[in-house]
Amino acid sequence: MVDALEKAKEHLAEILKPQLERVERIKAEKDWIDYSRLKPIIIGVIGGDGIGPYITQEAHRVLEHLLKDEVDKGKVEFRVIEGLTIERRSEVKKPIPDDVLVEIKKCHVLLKGPTTTPKRGDPWPNIESANVAIRKELDLFANVRPVRVPKEGIDWVFFRENTEGAYALGPYGIEVTPDLAVDFKVITRPGSERIIRLAFEYARKNRIDRVTAVTKANVVKTTDGLFLKIFYDIAKEYPEINADDWFIDIMTAKLVDPKRRTQFKILVLPNLYGDILTDEAAEFQGGVGTAGSANIGKQYAMFEAIHGTAPRMVREGRTKYADPSSVIRAGAMLLNHIGYPELGERLNMALDICGQYERKLIMTGRDTGATGREFCDYILETIQDPKLKERWQGYQEG
Repeated sequence: MVDALEKAKEHLAEILKPQLERVERIKAEKDWIDYSRLKPIIIGVIGGDGIGPYITQEAHRVLEHLLKDEVDKGKVEFRVIEGLTIERRSEVKKPIPDDVLVEIKKCHVLLKGPTTTPKRGDPWPNIESANVAIRKELDLFANVRPVRVPKEGIDWVFFRENTEGAYALGPYGIEVTPDLAVDFKVITRPGSERIIRLAFEYARKNRIDRVTAVTKANVVKTTDGLFLKIFYDIAKEYPEINADDWFIDIMTAKLVDPKRRTQFKILVLPNLYGDILTDEAAEFQGGVGTAGSANIGKQYAMFEAIHGTAPRMVREGRTKYADPSSVIRAGAMLLNHIGYPELGERLNMALDICGQYERKLIMTGRDTGATGREFCDYILETIQDPKLKERWQGYQEG
C-alpha cells in the first residue's frame, strides 16, 4: 500500500505542474482578435470521421454560397484541412498530427465535423480526444451552444467551460491498486472568471436579464464551490442582470418542465455538466443532429456539430442520409462570430423554417427520408427567398 500511495503522489505532482503553468498562461493571454482587421479571414474546414466529411461538405457549401461576394473580394478564404482522421491520429499516436496542427494554426476559425474518441475496447490506441486537444492547443475556453424552439418559447444559450473540469484530466487518472481507480477534476480561478464573464457580457450586449450557473457545489464542494463563488463575485459587476444558480440534477428536470423551462435564458456551467445538459436541450430542437456548437477563444474559434461520428450509419451504408443541420447551425454561429450577423440570422431562419416549421423534407437517417444533399438544397433554396424574414415571422406568429 505504501508503494501505491507514493506512486499516486508522484502522478498527482506530474499532472498538477502543467495545470499551474496553464493558470499563468491564462493570466498573460492576449486580448481578443479583431476580425474586421483581417484580410482575408481564413476559414479552415475539417471533415473528421464517420459521417463528418459528408455533413461538413454540405455546411461548407452553404457558407461558400453566403460568403461568395466576400471570397471574390479577397475578404474571406476557405481552406480544407486533411488528416484529422482516427486512422491518421492512431498512426502517429497523437490526438492532432503535427502537420495538421500547423495547418490549423494558419486559420482564424474552423468549421469541423465530428471526430472519433477511442474508448476502452475500441481497436484504436488510447489517444486523447481530438476536440479536447484542439481546445487546449488553441485555448478555446468557451463552448457556446444555443438552442431555440420559438414555437415553445425556448431560447437558451449555454456557456460551457471547455478546458477544465472533469475532461481536462480525463486521460490522466490513476489506478492506485486493482481495486481503486481515481480520476481528477480541475477548476481554476482565471479559467472560471473568463467563461463566467463572457456569459454576463453576452447577456449585457443582448439585453438579456438572467444568467444561471449550474453546478453540484453542495456535494462537489471544492471545485464546483470555487466556480459558484466566482460566479456570484462577478455577478456583482452586472447589477442589471439577475443571477441565480441551480444544481445539475434538478436542472436536467427543469428543462423538461414546461412551466419553468422558458424562464431560463443564459446558463454557464463547468465542462461535464455542459456536455450533458446541452445534449438534453438539443432534443427540444429536434435532437443533437440539429444543434450547433461554438468553441471560442481570444485568438481562435472552432464551430462544429455537437453529435458524434455515427459509426453505425457508416457500417450500414447510410452516410448520405446523415442530417447536416447541426454543423450548418454551427456555420450560422461562425458567420455571427466573424462579423456577418445578417447572414447568420438568415441561415438560422432558413434552418428554423426547413427543420421546425415547413418540414417539406424530413431527415430520418435512412432511405425513408431525405439525403443530406437534398436537405442542404432545401436550405439554400429557402435562404434565397427574398421574403425569407416575412415567411419566418409568419410561422412565429401563427
